[in-house]
Amino acid sequence: MAETGPGVTMRLLPWIYLILAFGFIYLPVGTLVLFSFQEGSLPVPPFNGPSMQWYAEILSDDDVTAALLNSLLVAIGSSAIAVVLGFLAAYGLARHVVPGSTFMRVLLIAPLTVSYLIVGLGLLIVLTRAGFGLSLATAGIGHVVINLPLAFAIIYASMGAQHENAERAARDLGASETKVVLLVTAPMLAPAIAAAFFLSVTLSWDEFIIAFLLTRFDITLPVEIWSMLRSGLSPRLNAIGSVVFLISVTAVLILEFTVLRRRGT
Repeated sequence: MAETGPGVTMRLLPWIYLILAFGFIYLPVGTLVLFSFQEGSLPVPPFNGPSMQWYAEILSDDDVTAALLNSLLVAIGSSAIAVVLGFLAAYGLARHVVPGSTFMRVLLIAPLTVSYLIVGLGLLIVLTRAGFGLSLATAGIGHVVINLPLAFAIIYASMGAQHENAERAARDLGASETKVVLLVTAPMLAPAIAAAFFLSVTLSWDEFIIAFLLTRFDITLPVEIWSMLRSGLSPRLNAIGSVVFLISVTAVLILEFTVLRRRGT
């Protein structure tokens, strides 16, 4: 006999909650992706399609493709620098007795609580006063500033006692400090380093405020999208947003299947 009553209801409630939660999160993205295939010139119901014309149009647009490549360059470059600096800071504070180390950790993580607008304005003032012209390089500096605290926090939290024991064993066997860091510490922390890198890339890839404030002629994709929005909504914007979403999801899936899953096995 099929079970009825409160027991069935209690088992269904978590599924109903999950469906509503995922619907709330992904409905805007799903709508954007759907109307990126709109055949007409307006991204509004009723849906006419499907059509790939807007994807073909943005991929043939030199400004959009240049902004896309600029975003990838800034995201990958700034994330690599942030992860290297975060790793060195985490190793120094975790493995060496440094006066005021607790205060230093607080200072390193503190930028996570600061608005990107404040960070961007501060960097704009400092860099222009120092004589730096606004470019992709200055945007990259800004992204290093916002991603370094995240990279440091992830890597520092992964430096456990088992890593320290392996490092001590390597030193006892005659390894220099450089070899210990490169051949023992870094490989053991590879999952954390990769997680910090991919998360930094994801955050940098679609960051707008700092990129808007610290670039001038060579702009990133979010800034290009903002300039296009001033002309109104169009399926071209939906197609660009879908490409951004696809690249972000791809980065997260790579992290999940190549790093986190291997760590769990």
